[in-house]
Amino acid sequence: MSAGIVEHFSSLQDPRIERHKRHRLIDIIVLTVSAVASGADGWEAIEDFGKEKLDWLRQYIALENGVPSHDCISYVLSRVSPAGFRDCFMSWTQSVVETTGGEIIAVDGKTARGSRDRKNNRNPLHMVSAWACANRMVLGQQATDDKSNEITAIPKLLELLELKGCIVTIDAMGCQRTIAEQVIDQQGDYVLGLKGNQSKLHDAVEDFFVTAQANDFSDVNYDYTEELDKGHGRLETRRYWVSDILHSLPDTHRWKGLKSIGMVERECLAGEIKSTERRYFINSIPADARQFAKAVRGHWGVENPLHWRLDVVFGDDASRIRKGNAATIMTSIRHLCMNLFQQESSSLSLAKKKRKAAWNDRYRAKVVFSRAF
Repeated sequence: MSAGIVEHFSSLQDPRIERHKRHRLIDIIVLTVSAVASGADGWEAIEDFGKEKLDWLRQYIALENGVPSHDCISYVLSRVSPAGFRDCFMSWTQSVVETTGGEIIAVDGKTARGSRDRKNNRNPLHMVSAWACANRMVLGQQATDDKSNEITAIPKLLELLELKGCIVTIDAMGCQRTIAEQVIDQQGDYVLGLKGNQSKLHDAVEDFFVTAQANDFSDVNYDYTEELDKGHGRLETRRYWVSDILHSLPDTHRWKGLKSIGMVERECLAGEIKSTERRYFINSIPADARQFAKAVRGHWGVENPLHWRLDVVFGDDASRIRKGNAATIMTSIRHLCMNLFQQESSSLSLAKKKRKAAWNDRYRAKVVFSRAF
């Protein structure tokens, strides 16, 4: 088994008392991962999958006392440590992914709306994830119970990542001096979005580009590139400007590694309707428009390959699993399944891979256990 999930998740601490164990924790984890990869969307579906595929599962895990009940699966996974599961997840991911110099790591949060527990007055789970854009895999995640807590969750997640030579992109919520300093200290670079939480800096960057654009960037050191994207009845033009002129900005010395500022203009034409959006950024990368465009495009791209697929293909938003730590663990398992499918090299879409895993035992073994046939 090459970089197998059994190897990397066997160290996960079991939350149960020894005398109450009828099923090994690793058996429950592998059963759940295999079931979710095959389309199971709840505790009963996981149990049903196990009963239907018991002989197949026993090729890889013991299941000495048969398939655990859905109540047992729910009980155990709602008590597993999210931090412990995350460490095992990252151990497996690091064994199959190598982040090379120039890799874009997009850090972004997503709320699992179905996990809100009104009865117990619990907010829905908000998971901050690190997405390797080139590898198209989740590198790690940090759970929080509120979007506003991203500011504390992001540094914890970054601490766990190897950032050397990589460019970290974060939206405006993560545009904090301490986060910029942390990225630089970990030998990475940053591209940070600006909004109202850094209003003075945002306004200064906006004023710089508005003035420069009005004067056709005369006497301004800058770099520029643009991209065209046509499809689905619309034409989108993305224009990128980046400059290393910083003297008009407030408190630049407080932003460690700051080297450039950027503006992106997205112009969308759908039929006769035209819309324009501008966003502003601070960066520790040089004033290189192509590199800046790659970083920004990589961050925007996280919406489709990660968040959209989590909801549409794996039903993350629709899931009503919410007891204890279960919502966090199940979202992490969906991340793991996405990574497992990404490791499988066929050109099938994620939805088709998932469907094939449900139908084909050999293919499922290839995906979940890295078994080639």
